[in-house]
Amino acid sequence: MSDPVIQVENLGKKYVLGQQQQGSSRYVALRDVLSDRAKVLGRRLRHPLKPQANSRQDEFWALKDVSFEVKQGEVVGIIGRNGAGKSTLLKVLSRITEPTTGRVRLRGRVASLLEVGTGFHPELTGRENIFLNGAILGMSRAEINRKFDEIVDFAEVERFLDTPVKRYSSGMYVRLAFAVAAHLEPEILVVDEVLAVGDAAFQKKCLGKMGDVAANNGKTILFVSHNMAAVNRLCTVGIWIEKGNVKQIGSTEKIVSTYLNSNADLEGEHRWRNFDKAPGNSKIKLLAIRVLNQNQEICSTIDSQEPFSVEIEYQILKELKGARIGFFFNNSEGVVIFAPNDNENAASGNNPRKPGKYISRCQIQGKLFNHGTYYISASADIPLVGSLFFVEDVLSIRIERTKGDYISRPDTLPGLICPTLFWNIRSV
Repeated sequence: MSDPVIQVENLGKKYVLGQQQQGSSRYVALRDVLSDRAKVLGRRLRHPLKPQANSRQDEFWALKDVSFEVKQGEVVGIIGRNGAGKSTLLKVLSRITEPTTGRVRLRGRVASLLEVGTGFHPELTGRENIFLNGAILGMSRAEINRKFDEIVDFAEVERFLDTPVKRYSSGMYVRLAFAVAAHLEPEILVVDEVLAVGDAAFQKKCLGKMGDVAANNGKTILFVSHNMAAVNRLCTVGIWIEKGNVKQIGSTEKIVSTYLNSNADLEGEHRWRNFDKAPGNSKIKLLAIRVLNQNQEICSTIDSQEPFSVEIEYQILKELKGARIGFFFNNSEGVVIFAPNDNENAASGNNPRKPGKYISRCQIQGKLFNHGTYYISASADIPLVGSLFFVEDVLSIRIERTKGDYISRPDTLPGLICPTLFWNIRSV
């Protein structure tokens, strides 16, 4: 049995609410530090008896008592809901932020791809950043030169190689950053959900490259993703993080299945009662998502022969133009069956939505899906601008034959969908 290349022992990371966190994208000048210190000193002089902001109730533990080991060549998928602590864990493992408690032991060079532009200097060109990243990883110029053409070819940015990366689009940033991280031969590759920025073809290319790196070169990969199908396909070990703790470790298939089954609301509707905590931002808030049968009743079990609807209720706070509201429909293995949105007609995208409450409803035909459990995630975004909200696996429904003759449509039929098709049989 090989020695672990990653050892995490009783790891904890604490933040004090209201203080700037390490890893923030905001640039901090010396004047900012002096100004903040002066403000703190002023408050203490004016209110010497008032408790300071670092009291226990202002502490937030993003990670608490996290322990696990990863062996050489393992591909580990780290899953969990938004805010569970996954990204904080990767930042600690990548030495971007220091742990508050516990320790981490790493054997080998670590290359990280955590957010767009990580490790790049915006004023340098793509060519210069390739050499800079290689140097950070401890590689000689000769080693980087040997890999240079492969990196450029994979990233598909040859035309912009001598352009400062601050002028790159987010997709170009990610393509080059991933190509550098994957080709400069680190012993440990750490990849966050940042790959979601790229298009579908590039995501597939990246997943293939990570598989090759692990299988052929014996490298260790830590992969955080909300794409359960990708985690299942790529990873051999799963780690489920929940509220800063390790909930479960085991085979990827088992972990993903347990995670999906635990997360979904089986009541057929999820409503956010607290408006301030509802998903969204200053422009839009998600109020509810529900599943309705053909009698317009909220339900979590649908007869496979009958149509049903998915409703998304939301409130527009500021006029939105080009927004699309939709949902992701996944099976129990995390495979996305389809992801419709209410802006599929491109011409309607120019119609702004005024402030007010809305319901977007999608009707789904009967005699389409095979029997099984399906999971629904709510989403809203503006294409080429960014996400407005994304709430994964917020509902689950069971599709099965609840009426009529079971024998004519048995549960054992294979396939993701099971439509009623018309056949013609003739003698020739």
